[in-house]
This record gives sequence, structure tokens and C-alpha cells, in this order.
Amino acid sequence: MTTRSVPAQIVGLLAWLALVLLAGGLGALASVDAASFYARLDKPAWAPPAGVFGPVWSALYVLMAVAVWLVWREVDRPRAAALAVFVVQLAVNALWSWLFFAWHLGAWAFADVLWLLLLIVVMIGLFRRVRPLAVWLMVPYLLWVAFASALTWAVWRANSGML
Repeated sequence: MTTRSVPAQIVGLLAWLALVLLAGGLGALASVDAASFYARLDKPAWAPPAGVFGPVWSALYVLMAVAVWLVWREVDRPRAAALAVFVVQLAVNALWSWLFFAWHLGAWAFADVLWLLLLIVVMIGLFRRVRPLAVWLMVPYLLWVAFASALTWAVWRANSGML
């Protein structure tokens, strides 16, 4: 089995963390007024308070970065498709904040989060073939995005005049 040197692995981990955090940062740019906008929306009783989203997403981004790094490290396994799907889903993830919070396009945000959910499922299947441990790190992300899909639908439908 071919392994990368320890310095290369450290650089790889930092690069994946940087990419994931960059995507999160791009989404955060769209969410500058998210707390006040979210406060004005009619939400279901099961919707979390605005303060929950930042910590949850921060933890998920770290888990995602470690998972993709574990896949990237497996140089002896075909992983190009898994890495490509990861990058695409990361872009789709960042786009949701723009659609929902910046542009107030509820239908598009809902379509985006469904597309994201599908990409995560595909990515998990590809990760499983390369590094099964990476799948377990992605399960919280899958569950959160499934919840976010239901929440996006509920909030969009309850706020047709604003979204």
C-alpha cells in the first residue's frame, strides 16, 4: 500500500479544511443578515433557534474535511469520482445560503437542498468504496441536511410572500 508522507498528509488535511471552510465562508457571506431575516419568518414549532445553526455547521464542516481527507489519503484506491462529487456538493451547499438568505428564493433553495441531499447520498456511496470510516463522519451531515430539507420546505411554504 502506498502512503503519503506525514508532511504531505498534514498539508492535505489543511488544504481540505481550507477548502471546506472557504465554502462555509462563502455561504456565511450570504447569511450576514440571516438572524434578522430568520427571526421574521414563520417557522414550524420544531425549527431550531438561529443560534444553533452556526455551531452545528462548524462541527459538520470539520467532520466533512476530515472525511474527505481520509478518502484523499487512499492513493491506491480509485477515488477521483468521490473527490469530484465532494467538491460539487460543497458548491451546492454554499449556494443554498445565497438562494435562501441573500436572494430569498425559497423554491430554488428547496430544489438546491434536495439536490444537495442526493449528492451527499452519492458521495457517501463513493466514500464507502474508498474509506468506510469516512462514511461515518458524513452521517451527521446527511442527517442534518435531511432535516434542513424538511425545514426549508416548511419555511418556504409558510412564507410565500417573503421567499
